[in-house]
Amino acid sequence: MQAKLKINFITLGVNDLDRSVAFFRDGLGWQTDGIEGREFHDPVTGADGTIAFFPLGEGLVLGLYERANLAKDASLPAGPVSSTEFSIGIPAGSQDEVEVLLRRAEAAGATRTAPAHMRPFGVYSGYFTDPEGHLFEVAWNSNA
Repeated sequence: MQAKLKINFITLGVNDLDRSVAFFRDGLGWQTDGIEGREFHDPVTGADGTIAFFPLGEGLVLGLYERANLAKDASLPAGPVSSTEFSIGIPAGSQDEVEVLLRRAEAAGATRTAPAHMRPFGVYSGYFTDPEGHLFEVAWNSNA
């Protein structure tokens, strides 16, 4: 029997958990119960359980976890921060909404890395990095 493939959560390693929670919660308006799990400590890996979750809908959750604890939890050495490994897409309903979301992210402390424009394949999008350097693309598909 083959398991149904699905991604349920994405965890981002961050250096400053409080700042990152404030960016997504206060700056972007995403819902969260805040930082939780402060009482947990893994005796095997040495990682603390302190994390914040943001439900994104349809069972998908974004987790923010201190970078050092994520490395410990995975039993890997902490590596350099890189914003070009992957991007997280945020859908928009129009070109105007792409611009609104990009401005909102900038006002919350994000850095716009690429201006929004119509891509050759019919997607209007622009990019920003959050205060920790994670790459996000805000996109509207004109073909949909």
